[in-house]
Amino acid sequence: MSQIKEVLESGWLTTGPKTTQFEAAFAAAVGAKEAIAVNSCTAAMHLALEAIDLRPGDEVITTSYTFAATAEVIRYFDARPILVDIRAHDFNIDPELIEAAVSRRTRAILPVHVGGLPAEMEAIRTIAHQNQLAVVEDAAHAFPARYKGNPIGYSATAEDGAPAHFACFSFYATKSITTGEGGMICTGDKALAERCRVMALHGISKDAWKRYTNEGSWYYEIIAPGYKYNMTDIAAGLGLAQLAKAEIMRQRREEIALRYNSAFEQEDALQVPFDRQNCQHAWHLYMLRLNLDHLVIDRTRFIKELRKRNIGASVHFIPLHLHPYYRQTYGYRPEDLPLAFEEYQRQVSLPLYSKMVEQDVDDVIEAVLEIVTCFSH
Repeated sequence: MSQIKEVLESGWLTTGPKTTQFEAAFAAAVGAKEAIAVNSCTAAMHLALEAIDLRPGDEVITTSYTFAATAEVIRYFDARPILVDIRAHDFNIDPELIEAAVSRRTRAILPVHVGGLPAEMEAIRTIAHQNQLAVVEDAAHAFPARYKGNPIGYSATAEDGAPAHFACFSFYATKSITTGEGGMICTGDKALAERCRVMALHGISKDAWKRYTNEGSWYYEIIAPGYKYNMTDIAAGLGLAQLAKAEIMRQRREEIALRYNSAFEQEDALQVPFDRQNCQHAWHLYMLRLNLDHLVIDRTRFIKELRKRNIGASVHFIPLHLHPYYRQTYGYRPEDLPLAFEEYQRQVSLPLYSKMVEQDVDDVIEAVLEIVTCFSH
């Protein structure tokens, strides 16, 4: 609470010095050159797409297996989200399908690190370089994940001749670190970062918040019609406190995930989450799958049985192409993206958070195994 106490005692509650401190600390944590704190990951992705000047009629390739925000930020520009299928083993976007979907209208690729397991960014970056496409990573689940030794966010560092690259993080209440509501844009491009900063606060010229300090001035200029996406110092104080223990919390989530794996991996009715040796999983979600041909119940009934045993569960995610808006606007059918559709029907997210005690974990394991025993063929 000392960070929050500092903010309250300073008298500076909205965007100010604590937000700047949080940006610097987060950039250091992921190895990014630039970090811009905002009020959500949705805002972060919106600003990143604005910075590359996305326009009506442009296309952005992304995955159907994600939450609403990933594609809706593309629609904010009257651009078109091109939804492609996943790889069945890890729920992440299939790079081969990205490559096949590139057209003359494509401006960007928007991959999602589903559940905290990094997508295949090396292949995605190669496609982006070859076609001069921006990359905007939806990293809402991916802090503190690593891909081939580097933190997610580090890959947003600029390379000579590379197209624009951003990583966008979420600090929503359920995420691995939280500010209640909040997000962060990381990039290696100073000019793009400055555009994001300006547009995050009404399009006001540089260092807008400093006009209220001794070194500032009452005079400002509006250089573009911006948004109200700034993070407050209160939220940034929470973020700094959370950031200091982020790796400890990740390690605890990993311990729980490995206990689940050990308990479930020999059960024919269950498929434990995929992991890779060249990555560090953030374990934002524990995405169990049911092998329904070994059960006499479906996924809906399985979740109801968990709830009868006082275990909360959810589903991540209902693929975008199954929702009315995308069906009606673009004519998607469930079978258009068959792997996303099939895997969705058997996915269950079990409780996974760092404050779970051993008895909590035992209760989840006992409930799952009891249901499997009761309802197996």
